[in-house]
Amino acid sequence: MKSNTQELWSKCLKVIQDNIPEAAFKTWFLPIVPLSYEDKVFTIQVPSQFFYEYLEDKFVDLLRFTLHREVGKDTILQYRVLMENTTNTVVDYRGEAKSSTDKVQMKNNAKVPTPFDKVASNDFSSQLNYKYTFDSFFEGDSNKLARAACETISANPGKTAFNPLFIHGTSGVGKTHLCHATGLRIKEIHPDKKVLYVSAHLFKIQYAEAGRHNTTNDFINFYQSIDVLIIDDIHELAGVEKTQNTLFHIFNHLHQNNKQLILTCDKAPSELKGVEERLLTRFRWGLTTSIEHPEKDLRLKILQNKILQDGLSIPEDVVDYIAENVTDNARDLEGVIVSIMAHSLVYGKELDLPLAKRVIDQTIKKIEKKKITVDLIQEIVCKFYNIEASALQSACRKREIVQARQVSMYLSKTHTEMSLAQIGTLLGKKNHATVLHACKTVKEQMEVDKSFRDEVSEIEKTLKI
Repeated sequence: MKSNTQELWSKCLKVIQDNIPEAAFKTWFLPIVPLSYEDKVFTIQVPSQFFYEYLEDKFVDLLRFTLHREVGKDTILQYRVLMENTTNTVVDYRGEAKSSTDKVQMKNNAKVPTPFDKVASNDFSSQLNYKYTFDSFFEGDSNKLARAACETISANPGKTAFNPLFIHGTSGVGKTHLCHATGLRIKEIHPDKKVLYVSAHLFKIQYAEAGRHNTTNDFINFYQSIDVLIIDDIHELAGVEKTQNTLFHIFNHLHQNNKQLILTCDKAPSELKGVEERLLTRFRWGLTTSIEHPEKDLRLKILQNKILQDGLSIPEDVVDYIAENVTDNARDLEGVIVSIMAHSLVYGKELDLPLAKRVIDQTIKKIEKKKITVDLIQEIVCKFYNIEASALQSACRKREIVQARQVSMYLSKTHTEMSLAQIGTLLGKKNHATVLHACKTVKEQMEVDKSFRDEVSEIEKTLKI
C-alpha cells in the first residue's frame, strides 16, 4: 500500500513540476511526504501549519487538478501537520472542507476570564499559549539571566528573591514568549496554582468595565485570588491613575501573601513615565532584568528553527546573510524569511543571495522606520521652538511655552495611540480635558493661520524623517 501511495504521488509531482517554477516546486512540494491512500482519501504530511496554509492559499487548484487526473476524480485530500498539534484539514473537490483532529488535543484558550463572573476552578482559563514553551525559547547571552530567573521561579513561585520579576526590552525580543513558558511550566509542576496571563491593555479594559457595571470589588477579589499573575506590557498603564491605584492594592495583597508577580515592559522602571512612583518602587522590589537584541549565534538558532519548522530549503549563505543583517528581534527574522520565500515563489526566482539582499534591503527600510512617541514629539517640538524640555513639564503660562505644549499634545494625539489621559500625564501632568482643549485649539488655529499651519507641518515632516 505504501509503495502504491508513493507511486501515485510521484506521478502527481511530475504534473506539478511542469506547471510551476522550479524554485516553488523545490520549496513547497519536495518536502511533502505521501502517507496513505485509502477509501478515496489521499493523506500527505506537511512540515507545519504555515506550510499547509500556504499550499491551500496558493496551490489548491493545482492540487485539485493533479489528484483528479492522476488518482481519481472523487479523491479527498487530507493533510497531516508534522510539527504542530493542530487539526488536520480535509478538502475534497466539491469545495467542501472537513476536519479531523490529531490525538493530542490543545486546550481551548478562546475564553477570556472576566472578573465580573464567578469562575469555577475547572472553568478557569490561564490564557496561556501552549505554543510558547521553554523548549521553543532559544537561549543566548542576550536573554540568559531572564530565562534563568523564569526557570527558578517556575520551580518555586512566590518564594524566591525574584518577586516581582520585571523583564524589559524592545518589541519582539521574547518577553511574551518567556512569560507564557513560565506560566506553563508552573502549571506543569504545580497544577494546583491559579496562573493568569493578561495584557495590561486588557487589565485596563476590564477595570473600566468593572467601574461601569459597579463591580470593582469583584474585579479586585478576582485578581487577589490569583497565585501567579503575569501582566504583559505594563507601560500601557501610563497615565491611567485609577487603574494604577487598583493595581497597587492588588500588587500589595499578592506580594504579602507570597503570590508570584511577573511584569514586562518596553522600558526599565527608572525610564517609565506616567506611572506612580509608589508603583515603580514595588516593581523594583524583586529582580529587574532586560532582554537585549539577539546576538548573531542566537539569530542563527532562531532562523534554523523557523526553517526546520516550516520545512523550507534555504542555502546556508542566505541564512548567514539574514542573521548578519537583521539584528533587532526574532519577529523581524521570521518576517524576512516569509518575504524571501514569497518573492521566490511569486517571481519564479532562484532563492539565492542576490534575492535575499534585495528583499532585506527593502524590508529593513520598513523595519527601521522611526517609531513616533510622545518623548520624540516633545524633543522635536522643543528644538523647533528653541525651549527647554523642562519648560513643557512646568506650569509656566508664557505664550510660547503654552503653544509648544499644545502642539505637543495635538501631535501626540495625532501620531500615537496614547489616550488623552496618558498624553496629559506625560506632558506636564495635565488632565484629559486639558489635552482635549489643546487639540481643539491647535486645530482651529491651523484653519485660520497659514504660518502656524506651516510650523506644525514642518514639525510633522521632521517627525517622519
